[in-house]
Amino acid sequence: MDNAHLRLAVDAARAGAAELMSRRNDRVVREKAPKDLVTDADLASQKAIRDILTHAYPDYAFVGEEEGENDPPANVRAGDPDAPPCWVVDPLDGTINFVHRLQSFAVSIGLYAAGKMRLGVIYDPTRDEMFTAIDGQGAHCNGQKMSASGCTAMDESLIACSFRAGVTADSPEVARFVKVLEKCRSLRRLGSCALNMCYVADGRLDGYWATNVAAWDSAAGTVIARESGAVLEGYGGGAFDDWNPKFCVSATPELQSLLTQELNGS
Repeated sequence: MDNAHLRLAVDAARAGAAELMSRRNDRVVREKAPKDLVTDADLASQKAIRDILTHAYPDYAFVGEEEGENDPPANVRAGDPDAPPCWVVDPLDGTINFVHRLQSFAVSIGLYAAGKMRLGVIYDPTRDEMFTAIDGQGAHCNGQKMSASGCTAMDESLIACSFRAGVTADSPEVARFVKVLEKCRSLRRLGSCALNMCYVADGRLDGYWATNVAAWDSAAGTVIARESGAVLEGYGGGAFDDWNPKFCVSATPELQSLLTQELNGS
């Protein structure tokens, strides 16, 4: 991936965010599933992003959260050498925050090629923060290089997590939340997977785990976190799967090991 792709993704993210902000105080909301919301802003943002990306690269595949474009072509998912690159877009990550006029929502655009996410752009329009990364070129926020915090101790760490919509009291995720809460300095549920990964990359959070997010939630964030020096693994310490993102990301290998032990009960 090159800077031309990055500039295009940045432009598309800003276009999507403009649709979000124009509707922030006047939006139409419905439920896709219990406690899982979608708004007219999500749909308008995705259309604006898709139009820009597909106009520039009509042969690339496209995966987005809305409009039924949820699955990559089989050859893309398999990482076939002749598969086209694939844009992976969340037009509004943090919809519930957006609906309630809270901060912590963003536009997220990833680019998957040759079996790996290669580019990530995440834009927070409320703070005008543009997080970017290209595979092998580092991670940046508004052009300034980012790096993970270096935290190695659970009792000094600020951790975040994501729950699925409609989580119940007897969910294993709630039990894991309590376990980590007892061991870390503090624990947050901020409502945006994309921004959580950016915050680990920028040293604002020390760790983050998620077991119920979708590929479009994490796509761009995986590149940004990785390029900051953070440790990203599949949940339980195995290999990370871009298309089935159950994962843990931490500032250091030491913290990753400690957090993974807590999450897996060892």
